[in-house]
Amino acid sequence: MTTDASLGVIGVVDAVTAQLRTKILSGEIPSGAALTEAAVAQTFGVARPSAKAAIEQLVAGGLLVRTAHRSARVVDIDADTVRDVYRTRARLESAALRELARFRTVPDAARTANAELLAMPPGPDPATVDPDLRFHTALIDALESDRTGRMYRSVLDEVRLCMAQVQGRRLLDAEQIAAQHAAMLDAVAAGDGDLAADLLSAHLLSAQERLVDALSRD
Repeated sequence: MTTDASLGVIGVVDAVTAQLRTKILSGEIPSGAALTEAAVAQTFGVARPSAKAAIEQLVAGGLLVRTAHRSARVVDIDADTVRDVYRTRARLESAALRELARFRTVPDAARTANAELLAMPPGPDPATVDPDLRFHTALIDALESDRTGRMYRSVLDEVRLCMAQVQGRRLLDAEQIAAQHAAMLDAVAAGDGDLAADLLSAHLLSAQERLVDALSRD
């Protein structure tokens, strides 16, 4: 349990935010669930202002939504949300790949993350989410632009939530993901930014539509 007495106020807010984020991304707090300031304060043993600040951080990150005079709720992942999140990713990551390809810069962090995927047992596995997301984030970070990094990270919680939904339903094979990643990096190394961007678009579209299809069946 996190308490205001054990940490500074900022530390308390960050700790509560992190724990709530983990519970939401794992599905322990399901889509549509309400999160009141009183309930969060009681659960984590913190003051109401700290609970409110933690909730507002998650609203800003896109994991919670709040309407006027209503409690915050865990965002519902629907087809429109999934497509918008993946379109946003494609815009930013395609531009990153093209820029990296101009200089044939293949990020070491991307290779490392992909090696972790290759080392995993065959078949879909929720454990792929972390190295998969680190691969894509490495493409953005390799640009060495604080502003681009902040822009990408502003949607990262929603990206992770969508990816967790994909792999929670065991829709994509780790070996297949790694192979697609490797093809992108090969295109970057060859200086072919258009090919790298096309491969990325196909990669993201596959995950997007599999999740949309699964949501429609649900």
